[in-house]
Amino acid sequence: MKFKVTSIAAAMIMANVSTLAQAENIERLVVEGQYLSINESNSVKTPTPIIDVPQSLSIISAEQITARGMDSIADIIDYTPGVNTTQGEGHRDAVVFRGNRSTADFYIDGNRDDVQYYRSLYNVEQVEILRGPNALLFGRGGTGGILNRVSKKAAIGQEFTGYQASLTSFGGASGSVDTNFTTSDNAAVRINAMVESLDNHRDFFDGERYGFNPTARIVLAPETILDLSYEYANHERFIDRGIPTVDGRPAEVLKNIVFGDPENNFTELEAHVFRAALQHRFSDNIKGNFSAQYGDYDKVYSNFYASNYDASANAVELDGYIDTTVRDNTILSGNLIAEFTTGSVEHTLIFGGEYISTDSDQNRYNPVFDSTDDDNEWFSVTRPLDFRGFTGTNADGVTVTTAFTDLNDDTRVDLTVTSAYLQDEISLSEHLDVVIGARFDRFDIDVFNAHPDVLETRSRSDEEVSPRAGLIYKPQENISLYASYSESFLPRSGEQYTDINGDKDKLDPDTYSNREIGLKWDFNDAMSFTAAAFENKQSSPQVADADPSTLDVIDTEISGFEMQIKGFINDDWSINANYSYLDGEIVDRSGPTGQTPRELPENTFSVWSMYYLSDSIAFGLGATYQDESFIDNGNTKVLPSYTRVDASAYYDISDSLRVQLNIENLFDKDYYPNAHSSHQVTVGAPVNARLTLVGEF
Repeated sequence: MKFKVTSIAAAMIMANVSTLAQAENIERLVVEGQYLSINESNSVKTPTPIIDVPQSLSIISAEQITARGMDSIADIIDYTPGVNTTQGEGHRDAVVFRGNRSTADFYIDGNRDDVQYYRSLYNVEQVEILRGPNALLFGRGGTGGILNRVSKKAAIGQEFTGYQASLTSFGGASGSVDTNFTTSDNAAVRINAMVESLDNHRDFFDGERYGFNPTARIVLAPETILDLSYEYANHERFIDRGIPTVDGRPAEVLKNIVFGDPENNFTELEAHVFRAALQHRFSDNIKGNFSAQYGDYDKVYSNFYASNYDASANAVELDGYIDTTVRDNTILSGNLIAEFTTGSVEHTLIFGGEYISTDSDQNRYNPVFDSTDDDNEWFSVTRPLDFRGFTGTNADGVTVTTAFTDLNDDTRVDLTVTSAYLQDEISLSEHLDVVIGARFDRFDIDVFNAHPDVLETRSRSDEEVSPRAGLIYKPQENISLYASYSESFLPRSGEQYTDINGDKDKLDPDTYSNREIGLKWDFNDAMSFTAAAFENKQSSPQVADADPSTLDVIDTEISGFEMQIKGFINDDWSINANYSYLDGEIVDRSGPTGQTPRELPENTFSVWSMYYLSDSIAFGLGATYQDESFIDNGNTKVLPSYTRVDASAYYDISDSLRVQLNIENLFDKDYYPNAHSSHQVTVGAPVNARLTLVGEF
């Protein structure tokens, strides 16, 4: 499976050739396309060559995901510039986009996917990561970037079945199937399914994931295509929130101890998601895209974790909670794309709108220990801890019991968002393009606080306009220089809009602005270079200390630089290298604090290279480096820097069967990639391997 791509389009397989997804795993593929995707259900939404997009973006295809043995969003983030992972409390994807932590800036085919869970990759055609605020196309959030998964679609006229089966050295196993069949001249059905048994290097860890995603494509008329999709997801796994710190660093002596309860540390998700997308071409120059998505999500996560550590007493303090979320999301969206000229000026105009209705009920219960009448208790550090179920022996040798009986919060949220946006990509000349547009969002939220001690309903409405402007200069067809400005916002109800308590129902949203300049250069048909320098500013209104009737507006800045080179050095050697530099400072009411935002590594670097010995044998070697960063905003706890080396090899047994080996952490280094708070530091996995069969029939 040796595949070659054009420079800017590296990793981009067009949606209309997605039916080749499994065959591409077996043979060399040359992709000459320059577009993000031939249909517009992707993050840019217009048929714009990537070299003409005034923004940093990275894309990885399903083929690259398979070749590198990736099975999570975190695996992709490790080899993407400008972003890094954060722990997500052991139950959700969480990304730091240019210094902005997010658990909600995730999308599927351009539609919001904001429930907190670990996303599967079995049914994606490609994953797109855009950096910088993206409110014009995506609305609230997107403060540092967004991650969009483009799903696999049925393809008319194609018949194929592909499969993958994997075993890991930890004892995990997974299998997936991707089959497409044409039912008539105007219709096709595609089914993606997966099952996975989870295991890793940590005590008690296990889990299972199931995914089932049938899709259908129907040509209603020569100008009209309808895509239908249903996805069922069922995930459960052990929650591991890592280890405490001591003297400001991860307590390495505790790296093999799990500070969790095997009976009460778990997360479960069941989801049903229905999607419909209609494409209609009104004329040669006007096309419409209309989509509807309904998602029903039921999630629970329960956990005990280390909240404090006393090294002298060799004791750890445990805390915990159980949290449930039941959410229904309805999303209706549509846009019209028109390509036309006014005199000698060419336009690509997109006009769209979106309606979101969300009902979200969530509650949280804290435990109460009979020994403390509180949710905290100290236990001696042993492997395993003397704490199972709801009973244990505390650090004083006293038998204690606990139960989740303390209701911390119980809220019922009704959210409605209506949006409209307009953007024009203007080609003023052969060498100069301008992008200008704006989005209007109305965000209405009602929160019923059902806690018996509160019992109140609060409401708030926000109306925000988010502009975007870009200038692209192309001295020649294969080089573009750009400058851009964009804005975004986040209402005070937060990413998961669980409450607007306290002053939140009185304060305007936080706003974010991004200034960026960059270069995109296609050296030739097989190699490209991109670079960008940027400055993100957050403005956060806060009630003034001196006069509560007035506001202080606190501005915090994060600036940086990133670059990427990717493609083929020659016919037998490919490379993808990334570097990013990030710098930021926390600002409060008194001004700059001199402190750095948490989990903001100054330097990150990654490289992945493949060498093809023949058409059937190839070897890969990669490395990812992350500078030290702070676990807390007080800058008292540090995540050490680390370098992890990964490797891969494959052999094509036949034209339809490949055996592949992927090795992570080749040199078995101890490392701590991320954290959630001071005493919850993730322990990186030791050397481990994944053996995979990739085939088709």
